[in-house]
Amino acid sequence: MAQTKDRTGGTLRFVLGDQLSRDLSALDGADKDRDVILIAEVGAEASYVRHHKKKIAFLFSAMRHFARDLEGAGFTVHYMRFDEGVASLEDALKRAIDEHAPEAVVMTEAAEHRVLMMQKEWRDGVGLPLTVLPDARFFCSHKRFKEWAGENPKSLRMEYFYREMRRLTGYLMDGDAPEGGKWNFDHDNREKLPADLKAPKRPTYAVDDETRKVLALVAEQFEDNFGDLEPFDYPVTRRQALHYLDWFIETALPNFGTYQDAMRQGEPLLFHSNLSGLINCGLLSPRECCDRVEEAWRDGAVPINAAEGFIRQVIGWREFIRGIYWLKMPDYAGSNALSADKKLPDFFWTAKTEMNCLKQSIGETKANAYAHHIQRLMVIGNFCLLAGLDPKEVQEWYLLVYHDAYEWVEMPNVVGMILYADGGFFASKPYAASGAYIDRMSDYCGNCRYDVKKKNGEKACPFNYLYWDFLLRNRAAFQKNHRMGVIMKSLDQMGEDKIDAIRRDSRRFLDQLS
Repeated sequence: MAQTKDRTGGTLRFVLGDQLSRDLSALDGADKDRDVILIAEVGAEASYVRHHKKKIAFLFSAMRHFARDLEGAGFTVHYMRFDEGVASLEDALKRAIDEHAPEAVVMTEAAEHRVLMMQKEWRDGVGLPLTVLPDARFFCSHKRFKEWAGENPKSLRMEYFYREMRRLTGYLMDGDAPEGGKWNFDHDNREKLPADLKAPKRPTYAVDDETRKVLALVAEQFEDNFGDLEPFDYPVTRRQALHYLDWFIETALPNFGTYQDAMRQGEPLLFHSNLSGLINCGLLSPRECCDRVEEAWRDGAVPINAAEGFIRQVIGWREFIRGIYWLKMPDYAGSNALSADKKLPDFFWTAKTEMNCLKQSIGETKANAYAHHIQRLMVIGNFCLLAGLDPKEVQEWYLLVYHDAYEWVEMPNVVGMILYADGGFFASKPYAASGAYIDRMSDYCGNCRYDVKKKNGEKACPFNYLYWDFLLRNRAAFQKNHRMGVIMKSLDQMGEDKIDAIRRDSRRFLDQLS
């Protein structure tokens, strides 16, 4: 990478590792003759949790290629590599100020609370004007979300927010009405995968010299971190990201909607986009992805349930989760409404478990630093919920294992959606399910040593008795939940012999875990 030229008197523009976008607010109006763009591989950010090896490699490689693209466009970039020993973001900032003597510092607000708090502290510590600009890459500003949520909300629902975002953006709208006559086609997106329907072959991306250097660095410096480093074939450049987006829309999106909840052994991606990592680090913008998907629907290339399902995840769920995060921080991290306190089992790190659904989902996470949303929510997350795992431990696991995970997106999903640890602030009921759901949506159960049809005993699927044990443990919390009325009535009518068997099986299984 080219050496930075000595510049004094301009603006230092600090770009964080998840802000790899040319349309970033911190780069708006950058002067190629006077300004310096700072990007740094920082020790503290790479190690505050033991990130998946592939996650670190992906981000470092994407950062280096983004810096190279900026230099190719004529900007002056001061890029600090990991082996330069940059201890923290503040360390990087102070080094760059000492070297370049800028008149001012400009940056875009961090996506994570802890980093934004650092940015606010730097305003008083750097000795020159420091401006933190809003992140315009999101559709909904903090102010707009707070106005939508209202004063002291007791609960919020994504569906109503999503409709507001549809009206705001105009996506899939016909005037003030939704295209297709419905806001949400989720009921059309839950089909089991036919045995003869094959997942499309995905493009792979060759490892260039820069990425090879990153892989060697990660192998040496993060040897003991979770996950497999190779094979590595992620898109890491803007050009590759756009190519991958093109491939998804043309090849996988037509079937994405219908089968987005399906799972198949040995097929970690099926028709899912796997674009979240590229969007969350900035190589793709959510707006361009939604624009392209809507265009494909209007051109007749994809069905409306596929286009709506994708756009809902981006402008609905992604924006809603971000809004919840900033609305509830900093106390949200400590939420534990169900008083869950069990330690994370060892197989979350090894994937060595006889429960095949967990073996597949965690094993694919270990291999790819990715699992799709049903694996995260209804297999791994469902187990965490039913087993009563400690929310703090679960949060850390989800944060470190996935290459698209940042605290702003990970924490609300775990606290609110997966664990119901916020008491139902935005999930109207816990996402708890027995083994029947996993059997219906996958082929995992046919290759498992447990029998999904059995309710009790050593050969029974643990999800079956853990589901009822979870309801028994938390009966008081759910007794008045109107969405759980039918199931709680069934629980109330259950005989003592059956309850004893549920508790006995659950205790035996959970004791083995610990």
